[in-house]
Amino acid sequence: MDRLEELVNHWIWRQDFWLPPGVTWKDIAEGTSDGSRHPLPRDLLISLPLALGFIALRFVFERVVALPLSRWLGVRDRVQVQVTPVPKLEAFYLQKKKQPSQNDLVVLEKHCGLTQRQIQTWLRQRRNQDRPSNTRKFCEASWRFVFYLTAFSAGLISLINTPWFWDHRECWRGYPRQAVAEAQYWYYIMELSFYLSLLLCVSVDIKRKDFKEQIVHHIATIFLIAFSYCANYVRVGTLVMLVHDSSDFLLESAKMFNYAEWRKTCDALFVVFAAVFLVTRLVVFPCRVIYTAVVDSLDVFLPYPGYYFLNGLLLVLQALHIFWAWLILRMVHKFVFLGKVSIKNPCFHKCYRIVIKKSVFKVERDERSDEESEADEDGDVGEEEYSWEQKKGALNSKLASLANNCVLNNLTNQRRKMNSRTPKAR
Repeated sequence: MDRLEELVNHWIWRQDFWLPPGVTWKDIAEGTSDGSRHPLPRDLLISLPLALGFIALRFVFERVVALPLSRWLGVRDRVQVQVTPVPKLEAFYLQKKKQPSQNDLVVLEKHCGLTQRQIQTWLRQRRNQDRPSNTRKFCEASWRFVFYLTAFSAGLISLINTPWFWDHRECWRGYPRQAVAEAQYWYYIMELSFYLSLLLCVSVDIKRKDFKEQIVHHIATIFLIAFSYCANYVRVGTLVMLVHDSSDFLLESAKMFNYAEWRKTCDALFVVFAAVFLVTRLVVFPCRVIYTAVVDSLDVFLPYPGYYFLNGLLLVLQALHIFWAWLILRMVHKFVFLGKVSIKNPCFHKCYRIVIKKSVFKVERDERSDEESEADEDGDVGEEEYSWEQKKGALNSKLASLANNCVLNNLTNQRRKMNSRTPKAR
């Protein structure tokens, strides 16, 4: 066992890579010789069984707590049409799952004996059949909401009385001989275990539009938590986790009410989430946390490989924050400038109500990260039997007829005004 630990320390936990020049693992332990806890890499091994425990706890929570809660809030699932089994279409769907090209339709038409319209309808219904139900999405969002809210509350309670919570330069005072409080240790372990459980369940969880970005985020977060604990950057690490948890539970709560169709509550929570996200991720995180890790830390030690590794992970997270902030701001822009149109002419109100309803519905589905990447692309259109070109033609004809009616109404109103102004001759 000692031989194995020696090999690990020589090839993986090399002091000259992970620690500043002149600092050793013994220096970290000597600073906490009074009996308080000091970071050790083997402390993180407990996160693996805890991650499996989180998966089991989630399984129980979703069925015992989240499922009855979804029924109480009125979450309703759409009735899915079961398609007639067609082996060749099923094989094509399992391979691609996307919209078929014209060449694909011609080939399938020859092999299946169906028309192209029937093939498109079958594939559309098959995609809708794989769509996750609102109940399943609600249960997943409620589990994350409970954890993020608990983690944020526990982290805020454990950090609000610490000096580095108010002055970030205190993160480096006395480094590397900094003791780790018991509450901060378990805060670290719980966060690491939770993100490991998310990574283990990524194949069964609902795939969202930002699926790849979420994977990068989880991996970067796991490496950041593990490295910052081993190198005793616990003070900076707790601030990073607290900043992330401050807005995540608001997003998950907005998702829950969105699936329950509580529109006003969902919109209010999403506005609060957007404000908190933009402030914490675009102002607090780069200006305070990244700044102290990049600039203030140089007052204590010179740059070394672990320094670049830590700040590189922080910059990866910041790049993801910018990406998600762009999605949020784009949604707000569409809602404000496309969702609210002021037209004084009452004849065009009906036309604009149709356009506004479609634009707002598209904003809510396309920009928020609670929508799926593949299954929800069809949306409610999957149950329609008309193609997009037919719908567009029908909509244009309706708009044209409404416009003609408006012109006729204006001419009629003008004629009435002229008749009222002309004196009657007897």
